[in-house]
Amino acid sequence: MNRRDLRSISVFTILSFALAWLLALPLWLGDGLTSPWFPAVAVATMMTPTIAALIVVFFMERPRHKAWTLGLWPLRPAPRLLGYAALGIFVPIALVLVALPVGALLGVYPADFANFSAFQQSLDEQVGTSGAAETPIPIGALIALQLATLPLAAFINLIPALGEELGWRGWLLPKLMPLGTLPALLVSGVIWGLWHAPLILLGYNYPGAPGWLGLTAMVIMCVLVGAVFGWLRLRSGSVWPAALAHAAFNGAGGSYLLFAMAGEHIDTTQATILGWSGWIVPLAFVVILIATEQFAPAKHPTTPPRKSESPSPSTHRINDSEH
Repeated sequence: MNRRDLRSISVFTILSFALAWLLALPLWLGDGLTSPWFPAVAVATMMTPTIAALIVVFFMERPRHKAWTLGLWPLRPAPRLLGYAALGIFVPIALVLVALPVGALLGVYPADFANFSAFQQSLDEQVGTSGAAETPIPIGALIALQLATLPLAAFINLIPALGEELGWRGWLLPKLMPLGTLPALLVSGVIWGLWHAPLILLGYNYPGAPGWLGLTAMVIMCVLVGAVFGWLRLRSGSVWPAALAHAAFNGAGGSYLLFAMAGEHIDTTQATILGWSGWIVPLAFVVILIATEQFAPAKHPTTPPRKSESPSPSTHRINDSEH
């Protein structure tokens, strides 16, 4: 990795972190996560990696083909891109959901897969507040409907998820690839995890846990899940499957509330995809991807052609020195 790339990565990282902390400052000076501004701050914060990447690309590196550099283009070959886009939707949902029975088997997730008592309690409270009659749809049918609509979250959440992925996997991961695939995945995952610090240290995702523990857990989770997103980015040659994966992951994140036991505390440092029991399956999945060499970059255009080259797929390979 040359000095120019190191400078770009440093500026990108500093900007991403500084903007995230700047946006979170009103929460730190005010009511924290209970602030009415929290939802807006959270969404705005997701855009900071893209802002940082755009500043570096447009004002520092200034490549000829900026959309290629960010992974937004080309959208070909279409069948391969669509295939990884579909994997991007369903693989993260599966990882989030499978973490729940794993946690239940290990005794750290208080599950109620038979009666869905926590979800039923929440429905009863909502019905009581509204003054309506009891819910006409059976609880099992409601659960099935919730699960069936999870893939839609990949499209509903796509824009804010792209706000992160354009930075993390669109620009940063390919820029780190001269280090080697595994180091690049590790470094990008650690940076992604630490970037969450302004909200994690306020109790986001890990309420009740010491700040250091919550942030450590977030970093580990981001390394593992980021490796899955990175696989989609490298194999597709595009940021779009990773963005869909991030959107689907966020949309499925709250599904642990559907299967929990009423009145039981859920320690997210231990249970759900956020905790150690939820990392087992993603870790196994990443190991399988490594063993089967699935992190090898795509064999179709992922970087723009040089002026003297034709755009034939056979003439291109990943070469971060062009970015």
